[in-house]
Amino acid sequence: MDGIAKAAFLDASKEFDLEDMETTADVLIPPDPMARVIGQEEAISLARIAASQRRHLMLVGPPGTGKSMIAQALSLHLPRPTEEIRIVHNPENPERPLVEVRQSEEVLTEARQMEGAEGELIDPKEAPINVAERLGYKCVNCGDYSSPKEGMCPKCARPKIRMEQGASSPFGDLLGGIFEVTMGQLGGREKVTTTRKRFGKEEVVVFERAGEMIKVLDQAALEKRREMDMVSPRKVLVKLDRNAFILATGASETELLGDVKHDPYGGHPQLGTSPYERVVAGTIHDSHEGVLFVDELPHLGFLQRYILTAMQEKRFPISGRNPQSAGASVRVDNVPCDFIFVGACNIQDLPNILSPLRSRITGSGYEVLMDTVMEDSRLNRSRMAQFVAQEIAVDSRIPQASRDGVLAILDESKRRAKTLDGKEKSLSLRLRDIGGLIRSAGDLAVVEGAKLINSEYIKRAIRRSRTVEEQIREKYGSYQGGLASDISDSQKSLSPYHYWNYHVQDDKTGYI
Repeated sequence: MDGIAKAAFLDASKEFDLEDMETTADVLIPPDPMARVIGQEEAISLARIAASQRRHLMLVGPPGTGKSMIAQALSLHLPRPTEEIRIVHNPENPERPLVEVRQSEEVLTEARQMEGAEGELIDPKEAPINVAERLGYKCVNCGDYSSPKEGMCPKCARPKIRMEQGASSPFGDLLGGIFEVTMGQLGGREKVTTTRKRFGKEEVVVFERAGEMIKVLDQAALEKRREMDMVSPRKVLVKLDRNAFILATGASETELLGDVKHDPYGGHPQLGTSPYERVVAGTIHDSHEGVLFVDELPHLGFLQRYILTAMQEKRFPISGRNPQSAGASVRVDNVPCDFIFVGACNIQDLPNILSPLRSRITGSGYEVLMDTVMEDSRLNRSRMAQFVAQEIAVDSRIPQASRDGVLAILDESKRRAKTLDGKEKSLSLRLRDIGGLIRSAGDLAVVEGAKLINSEYIKRAIRRSRTVEEQIREKYGSYQGGLASDISDSQKSLSPYHYWNYHVQDDKTGYI
């Protein structure tokens, strides 16, 4: 049986015997991201509903049980965004820019029209000689071509651009070459307008600098540009082509809600930047039509209230958040933010989530407690083999695991289920730690030039993956014994910092 057929046969969803597997290369990795999450049937079922019905979701459980993976998988089951959000200049009141929402068909149509207004890029050597000289590509002295950023010709070491008539100075004799170079650099132009005959008809054509190339705008492109200039200036705030999964864990107020950048010139029309150009989207706006995921939700503190408001209204204003900034006077109302909210936290943090926010989630979504173990069955052993194959594929720097390597991981998973969760005949679903164990064993195999991760590497990785607390207890007998041995008497007396939060006896200082 060839590798493809063999991999197709070892499908965990259909259950297989580990005896049929030689290495994890034989195990199929499902194309559906949700099928890659193992042991969380209830959470996956609700995530599929949330994706199809646009419901909110709260995932509660210890770290490493798949909360982030479920949120990402949910976003991949959503249709592509269909709306682009823009901020439009308001000529009547520039500090109150307007919001414009464009559908995908309109955006694509405008993009095609823009292509016609962009002009054609050509090599400077293909442009008329006088145009290449006036734009600063061709040296007027030796005829060599170089970057327009260089005022001096690299070949003849003379100013590339001849000073325009009338640019001479009575101080030329005194300043000599320095003055000539300066004026030569200033004489370079960003664009040159001229005419040309095409198909027997004369037309206006504009040549513009475009980095190391020259952009040519013909009559049709110039007319399209004039049409575009008649439309109010605007800025794309949230692009049509965007990621449907937005991570907002630990976001600041500005990151979450958006802001208006400071302008030292206060948006002065000649010197500053217009208010509409300084508007910055928050993650709640970037997640429009997608998923806003916040892990460790209680750490957002009072910002949970803003998420609640955005969930209720499906739109949230953007304003300057620094009262000392010129952006403080700018405000954009009714910016869309229709997202699916997925929050996650540990069990002990539940009391720190705002009650109205939880009410909003349960009123239009689901709460689910993540499982920490699953039954040690043939089906679940197949799923664990799939998990090992997935971790190896994601890492991409470690070799495949042999059958005995997978069996060693299963034994360790059983041990952890009993030790951490008190469950017999079960497999642990604290998969982040097990993933770390696989990578550690893989590193050992790579260092020693092995082609497979076998049981011996897993056993050695288990010893290496012990926590520092476990290592301290093994070496010193107890955590307190290790701490007492590590800190000298002089450190205890001179640096109370070392005893911070250790044997706290003084409520005022926090240390002994």
